[in-house]
Amino acid sequence: MTQIPHAEQLGRARTAADFAAIRALLDTDLNDAIARKGELETEKFHAIFGAGNLTAARAALDDCNAEIALIEKTIENADERRVGAPLDEPPAEAVAATPAPGDEVRTKAEALGERWRTVHWLIEQLRQELFAADALSRAVTAANGLFDADGAVGLKVNLTTIRRTAMAGPRAAAPSRLSRPAIQADRLLLSFLSPGGVLDRRPAIGAPVDGIKSKFIPAGERG
Repeated sequence: MTQIPHAEQLGRARTAADFAAIRALLDTDLNDAIARKGELETEKFHAIFGAGNLTAARAALDDCNAEIALIEKTIENADERRVGAPLDEPPAEAVAATPAPGDEVRTKAEALGERWRTVHWLIEQLRQELFAADALSRAVTAANGLFDADGAVGLKVNLTTIRRTAMAGPRAAAPSRLSRPAIQADRLLLSFLSPGGVLDRRPAIGAPVDGIKSKFIPAGERG
């Protein structure tokens, strides 16, 4: 997808109601694309093990990821324009008037509600991605077990390395003034990205971690 989704409707949108209608269309497009991404990831996984065309599967998945990124960017743009848009079209004869007391607070309250709706939507998308990642992780773990049984240890995949590599990258700096609940929520979110966080498997006692051998000596091996 190279064309902005619903570009014509976005160009005509003027009121908050217009942008809300477009947002609903974009949400549907995004959910469909995410569902398709899950199917393509499954096809790619099967292709890795010889059941399909890996090149075609990768290309289709790349196209789907680009589509999702474009839809998400369009949603962000629509949300930004919606915050400053009037609730209704003003009549042609309307003239500029001094804002009534409380208008600014109501505008901020509406923007806050929109932010929380976005947070809710993002959390639900994150849950779907985690569910899909867990299914793929279990499939790879099962394949690793088969490789062990067949003595093909060299074919095994290190799930921890894959996750840490995927999670590596720049992170947004938290603002200097942040409420205590927001700090706690931020730490929880960062725990999904950080090594040793909630998604990291706990290594067995004495097992090497990141290539560093433990100094722990099992009781049966002590002199």
